[in-house]
Amino acid sequence: MTREKSLIIGASGGIGSALDDALATRGDAVTRMSRSADGLDVTDEASVAQALGALDDTFDRIVVATGALQIDGAEPEKTIRALNPADMAAQFALNAIGPALILKHALPLVPRDRRSVVAVLSARVGSIGDNNIGGWISYRAAKAALNQIVRTSSIELKRLRKQAICVSLHPGTVQTSLTGPYLGRHRSVAPDEAAQNLLRVMDGVTVEETGHFFDWAGNEVAW
Repeated sequence: MTREKSLIIGASGGIGSALDDALATRGDAVTRMSRSADGLDVTDEASVAQALGALDDTFDRIVVATGALQIDGAEPEKTIRALNPADMAAQFALNAIGPALILKHALPLVPRDRRSVVAVLSARVGSIGDNNIGGWISYRAAKAALNQIVRTSSIELKRLRKQAICVSLHPGTVQTSLTGPYLGRHRSVAPDEAAQNLLRVMDGVTVEETGHFFDWAGNEVAW
């Protein structure tokens, strides 16, 4: 049996680390990249280009597990009256532009001759159609932009790699340092459970579903 190859970008985070462990347990050859271990800064295109350009392989699975809810201590806004332009720009830089740069430079890493999945971790709060309570404007807007980036990139990728699948994934509420202050009464899962859920979705998604947005259970999320 051919050993699958996976690339995890953001492998030092709670979900990224759990995906690393789960894939290694399955026997995948896992390449891990993160800011803390490799100096990969997704907000700096030169850093992204150098890190991904140094890889000389193709991958059956590329997972972009970067992102943050709080940046430099700025909490999600409860009202638009609390919006700060600099904080909003930081959210877009990390949660939207960063993954876009990864997608830009990852094309040579996507195989031409077999099925592959490029999965970008998004969030249900980035859904415009599912927004019924407001708040968290900068984070929501950045994730909504990310979903558009994934959708648009998937169209171009399909032209160049016929068997490639590019999707946004909502991992659910996962017990990590990112979500800790906001768990409240929300149902949450441990990172290892979240990783298994995400892998099931990645294993099951089809070429016809490229460019779509799925939650941890494989259900499609409204844009």
